[in-house]
Amino acid sequence: MTLPVFAPDEFSRAKRLLAGQVAIMMGRKLEEGDWSRVYCRAKGIPEEGWSNLNIDVNHNGMGVEMKFLRPAGVREGSLKSVCGQRLMHPAATRSIRIDDTTRPAQEVMEDVFRQYAELIAQRTERVRARAPEGMAVDMRTGWLIWESNLVEFLYFEERMVAPRSQGYYAEWHETAARGTRKASRSLWIYDRETRQKRYSITTSAGIKIQPYFDVPAPDDENLYYFRVQGEPVDQNTVLLWVTASTARELEQRLGSLDLDTVSAAILERARHDVAQEVMGNTDDDLAVSIPVSREAHGRLLDVLEGVSDEHRVQLLLKMLAETA
Repeated sequence: MTLPVFAPDEFSRAKRLLAGQVAIMMGRKLEEGDWSRVYCRAKGIPEEGWSNLNIDVNHNGMGVEMKFLRPAGVREGSLKSVCGQRLMHPAATRSIRIDDTTRPAQEVMEDVFRQYAELIAQRTERVRARAPEGMAVDMRTGWLIWESNLVEFLYFEERMVAPRSQGYYAEWHETAARGTRKASRSLWIYDRETRQKRYSITTSAGIKIQPYFDVPAPDDENLYYFRVQGEPVDQNTVLLWVTASTARELEQRLGSLDLDTVSAAILERARHDVAQEVMGNTDDDLAVSIPVSREAHGRLLDVLEGVSDEHRVQLLLKMLAETA
């Protein structure tokens, strides 16, 4: 069951913060700390920095362990296609040990679940130790899903619960050697009731739990969808998301950021022969949205090989300066 995360004002702030984060990244790979920073600032939680060893959010009795996944084959504009699907995360934790892979699968599963429960208990105690006296502890797992161009994001949280071995059964799975790839052995764990695979425990190249998780349906009220580049508003309007300083510079250059003014500048000035390199913007505040026509947005995409809205608008500014 999904859990509520953002109040309406927090969601609005999270979107602008995420858009701003993507803008200053200028096409680099998304890192875990990028989202944890957005999350904490949106909710007014002190930032402690992302950690691969400790729980990511520990504040007033709430603990959130964040997991990130970029599904293969998802194209820009279609991220919601994963809603309702079961996905596999490549590594929920590497803090598990298996001392003997020749033991019966059910015994190994019970040992793995025991270690996993101990890990969750340890993290719960850390959250409880920092919570105000008498406050209940709320332990969660947060799932962030995104696509390669950093246009769309999905986020949801669910209760962090240690699996109970009574509800599962396990089997060993052997993968034969192929070419330079060595043979491997994995423990596959299934839900007794649904008969669906829920965990894969690898035993080669490091022990790790690979959980299968269900992405909520698109109408789940606790599934948060963010589009932070080229956001369609209606049949005629698209929002560009850029840093505040880039928006100010464009407004100074054009005199206005209204749809007609910016769209006309794009349609009149955007061309293929502009140098594609610009300086990365170091702005770190809330992003600003600039409305343009769909025709103008299409022209930006066609003629400017930018990595983001921010990059393309900076290239537009460069052209405006050259033709002033």
